[in-house]
Amino acid sequence: MEKLQLNVQRMDDAKIPSYAHHGDAGMDLYSLEESTLKAGERAVIRTGIKMAIPHGYVGLVRDRSGLAVKNGITVMAGVVDSGYRGEVGVVLRNTSKEDLQITKHMRIAQMLIMPVMHAEIIDSESLDDTARGHGGFGSTGTH
Repeated sequence: MEKLQLNVQRMDDAKIPSYAHHGDAGMDLYSLEESTLKAGERAVIRTGIKMAIPHGYVGLVRDRSGLAVKNGITVMAGVVDSGYRGEVGVVLRNTSKEDLQITKHMRIAQMLIMPVMHAEIIDSESLDDTARGHGGFGSTGTH
């Protein structure tokens, strides 16, 4: 597996991101604070870390599957650009009917570091035809 150097600066007594298992795609992000995420509420949870994602890469913040399945916790935003040097915050939404206690250093999300390709954007008069064409949401059915 290819390695990429990721410089992380901790604020206060933040916990540095880490991979739970060798070969995992996502590194765990941890809460810096204790709070209650009420049912139906969304909030930005501080991680207390800043990072220098190398040029040509992006940090994608994603749900932790256990929190999503067991507690209905989803991530609502999730792009950390390579030029950003501020604190990483995680926007969480509680889709359940129960409050969630967030404890300090709790694993709240995961981040994947991925390469980015920039597209040359061309204002076109028409687009090429495909088999799918204009079929959008639900166009392929459910089975």
